[in-house]
This record gives sequence, C-alpha cells and structure tokens, in this order.
Amino acid sequence: MIKDITIGQFFPGKSPIHKLDARTKIILTFIFIIFIFVCRNFWSLGLLSLFAVVVFILTKLSPKLILKSFKPLLPIVLLTTVLQLYYIKTGDVLFQWKFITITDAGIFNAIFIIIRIFTLLLISSLLTYTTAPTDLTDAIEKLLSPLKVFKVDVHTFAMMMTIALRFIPTLIDEIDRIMSAQKARGADFESGNLINRIKALFPIFIPLFISAFKRAIELTDAMSCRCYTGGEGRTRLRQMKMTYRDVVAFVVMAVICSAIIVLNIYFKNVI
Repeated sequence: MIKDITIGQFFPGKSPIHKLDARTKIILTFIFIIFIFVCRNFWSLGLLSLFAVVVFILTKLSPKLILKSFKPLLPIVLLTTVLQLYYIKTGDVLFQWKFITITDAGIFNAIFIIIRIFTLLLISSLLTYTTAPTDLTDAIEKLLSPLKVFKVDVHTFAMMMTIALRFIPTLIDEIDRIMSAQKARGADFESGNLINRIKALFPIFIPLFISAFKRAIELTDAMSCRCYTGGEGRTRLRQMKMTYRDVVAFVVMAVICSAIIVLNIYFKNVI
C-alpha cells in the first residue's frame, strides 16, 4: 500500500494539460480548491467533479494511477463518513439503536463529503502529475515575486517547497525498502490490533530519518559542486510564457465558477 502513494510524482506527457504554463496550473488549482468549498449542493459539486474528471481525461494518464493513489486514503474517508453519519442529527430518522441515530441528512452529508474529498485529491494530484519540478519551482518563484519587496527570499522558499514535494516519492520508496528488510528479519507489521501495529512501525523511523539526512547532505553537496548560490543573477534554460491555451483555461474556469455560484443560488443547500 505504501508504494501506491503517488503524491509529488511527475509523469511526463504531451497532453493539453501538460502544455499549460505552470503558473496557470497553480492559480487554477487554488481557485478550484476554493470553489470546491463554495459548493453547497449536489448540482454545483457534481459540475465541479465532472470538470475534474474531464481534466483528468485530458491528461491522458492511466485511471489505475489515480485509483491506486486513493487506496491509502480510504481509512480517512471511511472515518469521515462515519463521523458525518453519527453527528448529523437533523432530518428524518432512518435507523436508531441506543445512542446511534442515522438520518437522511447524515447520509446526504456523508456522500457529499466523500465526493468533495475525492474531487479535491484528484485535482490536487494533477498539479504535480503534469508539472515538471523545475517548472514548478520557477512558477512558485514568479507568483511569489511581489514578496521580494518585503525582503522575502522567494527563490529559496520556492526551492524548499519543490524539494520537499519531490522528496515524498523518495521517502516512500525508502519506507518500503526498510519494511521489506525488517520483514525479512521476522518483523510483523500486519497482525495484532491497531496499537500493536503502530508500535511495530516505530523501528522504521530511525533508519528512515538517517536515510533522509544522508540524502539531504548528498543533495547539498551536489548543488554546491554545481556552484549553486541562490536565485539572484541566475539565467534559465526555458523561459516561462503563457499561450492561448492558458487563456482558454482561465476562460473555462471562469465559466465553471460562474455556473457554481448560479447553482448555489437556485438549488437547496446540502450542508
């Protein structure tokens, strides 16, 4: 299951989404995240979810990829669903036993939250799936450049964020390697109750931290050998520029956002 986590990975391609400017993808992703919390009924959320699915189809990535990445998050989704069913007491009572009461409003809220979580994960994952690390760093630096007025080291901040994001797949591979090595020595991570499973994971952390520090030192040495001294005065091989594709993407997003506002006004809210 650890290997199924694909957060932070980049999958090269020639799709229309891959060809969008990295700044466009970051801005539109943030707008999408804001409006997914603006949705108050199934009509608006359904429109936004359909838009996310269409964007995923345009990336030409394998559906198995996103399904595998959702698998490790199922326990969190199930926990959220149970909490919604248990704590929402409004609406018609469908089932009641002792202190447990399930209402139709609780079921609607649970379904709504599940769709919202999966849609949010889908569109957020596509940002790193379709954007190269160097483009992501340059885009973050460009978007945060106004902060230079306040003496903020934007380039270092953007570099730190990108490196941290790209280290996630590396650390996942390292966890899987350490777990395989400890299983070969007789360690058991799958039997017993939840507390015992958590205790069995503690021996993984020490070699993981040591490996992470080693990789960080190696990365520092590699950047020093290449005479990296920060962002000031550095030139770039590829200059970022927006094209007609980015204009079309902003127009489509504006239409979707307008439609969501209209649907929120004319249809009954779920939450």
